[in-house]
Amino acid sequence: MRWYKESIVYQIYPRSFKDSNNDGIGDIRGIIQKLDYLKDLGVNTIWLSPIYDSPLDDMGYDIRNYCDILPEYGTLEDFKEMLGEMHKRGIKLIMDLVINHTSDEHPWFLEARKSVNSPYHDYYIFKKAKEGKKPNNWKSFFGGSAWEYNEATDEYFLHLFSKRQPDLNWENPELREEVKKILKFWLDLGVDGFRCDVINLLSKKEGLPSTKGLPIISGKGIYIDGPKMHEYLQELKKDVFSKYDMFTVGECVLIDPKTALGYVEEGIDELSMVFHFEHMNADCFLTKWLPRKFKLRRLKKPLSKWQYALVDKGWNSLFLENHDQPRSVNRFGNLNFHLESAKMLATYIFSQKGTPYIYQGQEIGMTNAHYTRMDQYQDVETHNMYKILRRFFSHKKAMKYVQKSSRDNSRTPMQWNRNKNAGFSEGKPWLEVNPNYLGINAEENLKNEDSIFNYYKKLIRLRKKYPVFVHGDYREHYARSNKLAYYERNYKGKKLLIICNFSSKKLYFNAIYDLNKFKLLLNNYQEDFDYLLPYQAKIYLGDY
Repeated sequence: MRWYKESIVYQIYPRSFKDSNNDGIGDIRGIIQKLDYLKDLGVNTIWLSPIYDSPLDDMGYDIRNYCDILPEYGTLEDFKEMLGEMHKRGIKLIMDLVINHTSDEHPWFLEARKSVNSPYHDYYIFKKAKEGKKPNNWKSFFGGSAWEYNEATDEYFLHLFSKRQPDLNWENPELREEVKKILKFWLDLGVDGFRCDVINLLSKKEGLPSTKGLPIISGKGIYIDGPKMHEYLQELKKDVFSKYDMFTVGECVLIDPKTALGYVEEGIDELSMVFHFEHMNADCFLTKWLPRKFKLRRLKKPLSKWQYALVDKGWNSLFLENHDQPRSVNRFGNLNFHLESAKMLATYIFSQKGTPYIYQGQEIGMTNAHYTRMDQYQDVETHNMYKILRRFFSHKKAMKYVQKSSRDNSRTPMQWNRNKNAGFSEGKPWLEVNPNYLGINAEENLKNEDSIFNYYKKLIRLRKKYPVFVHGDYREHYARSNKLAYYERNYKGKKLLIICNFSSKKLYFNAIYDLNKFKLLLNNYQEDFDYLLPYQAKIYLGDY
C-alpha cells in the first residue's frame, strides 16, 4: 500500500498563511506556529507552495535560486526546523517543483541572455525572428505572445507564462542533470515528494511549429504532452524518484484520462497522480476567464469519467480549490447556505476514490475576495487578463470578470480570528484581508461543534476509520441530474452511499436502496427526512 493513497493533503500558500514577525507577509515560522491546528484537523501531508528565492513576478513560481529560501519567508535553518516539527507530528511535506521555467533573474538566464556563446544559452529556448516576425504563433497562458525579444543576442526567448518566466530547454542533457541535483538536494533534507508545476509542458516539438486552431488548446502534442515527455520523466524516475520513499502529483494542462494513464498507470509510475482540471469547467468554458452559469452535470461528468477511467490502473487526486482557482463555495455552493453548501461540497469530493486535497481556508469556508479596484489585486495573471478584457469590454464589465476569476480570490490572508487583520499579521498584509473574517475565521470554527472545520474533522476521521473510503469502487447514480449527486463505494462487503443536494430547495429522490438497512454515518444537518434539505449531504454505510 503506497502511503499517499491514505493521505489527506493540505495546501499552504505561505505568503498568506501566518505572519510571525508582523511584516505583513506569511512565513515559515508562522507555519510552525500553526502545525498543531493542522494536526488537529487530521491532515497528514502538507503541500507547500513555493518558498524558494524569487523576485515574485508570479508569486514564487518564478525561481531565482532553487536551493535557497526567499528571505521574506525565513532561512534554510527555519525550513529544516519546520520539516522536523512536521515529521514529529506525523505530517509529511511535499514541495512545489517548478521546472518548466525559471525567473529571468536566475543566474542561468542572466548568463544565457548575454551571448549565444554562453554555456547557459542552451539552457533556455532562444530563436531568431522568422521573416521579420516572432518565431511562431504560440500564446502565453497569461495572455499575449509567448515570445520576448532579447536585444543582446538579437533573438526571442520562449515564455509560456509571464515574460519574466523563460522556459527551460529540456532537450539539453546538462540542464536535466542540474534539475536532478535540485531534486536530490530537497529529498536529502527529508522532503517527502513534489507537486510538479505544469509538468506536461516540458517537452516541445522539434522545430517549434506554429499551432493551428484556438490558442493554447491547439498546443496539444506540440508543447502540451510533447513528444519527449515520457523520456524526460522516466529519466527523473530512474535517476531520482525511484531512490526515495516519496510521491509526485503532476499539475497537467488540458489532460485527459487516457493521456494521464501514460504518466500514472501502475507499472509506469512516472508520477503518482495528476491534477486535471476538467471539472473546473463546471462554471466556465475552457478557461475560468470565460464564465458561464454553474451546472452540476458539468462537475459530475468529468469527475465520474476520471473515476471510471483510472479504476485499478491509476490513482485520482480530489480537489475543488487551490491557489489558482476561485473559492469553491462561491463557484459550486451558495453563499445564502454558506455553512451547508461548504460541508456538502466537502462531502461530495472527499468521499470519492483518490487522495483529497484541502486548500488553506477551505476548511473554514473562506470566500472570494471583496475587491472593487484593480490596484487591490496583486496577481500578474489578473492584471494581464484585465488589459486583454478591456480591449473588448467596459471597465465595469472587465471588473466583473476579474472579481469572479482572479487567482487572488484564493490568496487573501488566512482568517484566524476576529483580531486585527484576522489574526494573520499585526502589520499591513501584503494582500487585503477579506472583511468577512469577523464571521468566518478559524477560532470561531474551533469553538463551534457544528462548524465547517469540525465537519472536515469528521470526514477525515471516517476516511481513516473505514477502508471503503480509500479502496472502494465508484458507481454513480442519477448522472443526468443537475440537482442530485449520488454515488456509491463498495469494498469487502461494505457499501457507502453518498447523497448530496446541489440546490436551494427540498429535493425528493428514489434512494434505490432501502436506507433503513444502512447506518447514517454523516449528515450536514441535524434533521433527517426522506428528502434532502437545501445543500444537504448524507453518507450511509451498510453491508452487501
